[in-house]
Amino acid sequence: MEKAIIGKKVGMTQVFDEAGKVIPVTVIQAGPCTVVQKKTEEKDGYTAVQLGFEEVPERKLSKPEVGHSKKSGKVLRILKEFKLDNAADLNVGDEITATVFAAGDRVDITGISKGKGYQGAIKRCGAHRLKETHGSGPVARHPGSLGSSTDPSRVFKGHIGAGQMGNEQVTVMNLDVIQVDEELGVIAVRGAVPGPKGGVVALRSSVKKLAEKKGPEGSGRVNPQKASARVNPQKASARNK
Repeated sequence: MEKAIIGKKVGMTQVFDEAGKVIPVTVIQAGPCTVVQKKTEEKDGYTAVQLGFEEVPERKLSKPEVGHSKKSGKVLRILKEFKLDNAADLNVGDEITATVFAAGDRVDITGISKGKGYQGAIKRCGAHRLKETHGSGPVARHPGSLGSSTDPSRVFKGHIGAGQMGNEQVTVMNLDVIQVDEELGVIAVRGAVPGPKGGVVALRSSVKKLAEKKGPEGSGRVNPQKASARVNPQKASARNK
């Protein structure tokens, strides 16, 4: 079932699984989120819900924003819309908490990456640099020639070069939910999540579906031409069978 929630990135830590292996996790303060608006097929042409997160004083929002948010009974700063399977069953004012997800779920997380300012081609695009030996000149970290020949006589858009780095929307897909703490309202997700500490992130059910791997036993057929099917009678492992 499609599930979603808004939260804040707390930071990274590590937990241990049952086998004692370390799992790096990102801790997210998820919710509580309130349903602020409900989109219906009859009125809007599709079904979805708008969730609100982080209650703030009225003075911090404009009057239209306060009026829109107050329909849910709260003044909420962050609003995001999600197309959920159970959107028709939710009503304005309903609350969604971290328990909407459970350990073992897979989620896609969207956030705004850290802004790194104006950077050069090496840091921003991973370009190579010249050796600082005789003859390279003062251009060791320059991107090099970008121009093309008479046709097309221009540089194509998207070519590597210096410019603004970071501060853009990034989605990390198919992350594992390791733990959900109902009391604290936090979700621990395996791996890194975009954005700084305190950054707003949106969690939703992963769109990727994991295919079950079928081994050779499932087919019931063995190819005698494959090395895995051939047995060397000289080996002790074969004689002991």
